Amino acid sequence: MRRRVDRIAAAAVTVMAVVAGCTTTVDGTARPVQSPGPDASRSYGYVDDRCGLLHDETVAETVGAEHVVRPYSGAVCQYVLMRDDTAIDATFAWFETGSLDRERTLAADRGATITDTDVERHQAFLARRDITGAACSATAAAEPGVLSWWVQFRNRAAGDPCAAAEKLLSATLQADM
Repeated sequence: MRRRVDRIAAAAVTVMAVVAGCTTTVDGTARPVQSPGPDASRSYGYVDDRCGLLHDETVAETVGAEHVVRPYSGAVCQYVLMRDDTAIDATFAWFETGSLDRERTLAADRGATITDTDVERHQAFLARRDITGAACSATAAAEPGVLSWWVQFRNRAAGDPCAAAEKLLSATLQADM
């Protein structure tokens, strides 16, 4: 019995010595890995009848709409969608030379409530501002520039436009992978 206790004690001391010898403490703060970004020559603008790399049907499906119209396409793409009896406005914008800090400052200056987040491993923020309905933009750093989806539930205070804007932004960033 004594030999068994000695063996267990010796094994425990050996394990402790190995564990203590293999640990290292480092300074700093843990941060998630950021996306290296796509090819810098990537165009997120209106190309091949898509905005933000998404087809109209994908935009409608992402926000749960039954009907979609895109009245304007270019550097900025505007959508009018219908979900049940709710009109939803959505806008995609790609600011090729923009910065996340500049967009965050502009949103804050306009009275939006800012929430920092990560979307598909990209630094991002949500900016909620309800003036003529529940509205929110989701904006992320991209290479180059910044991408933004803005969603508003027209004349409604209810609902979560930030979730819809973040889903659209996520779909754009996933389409780029």
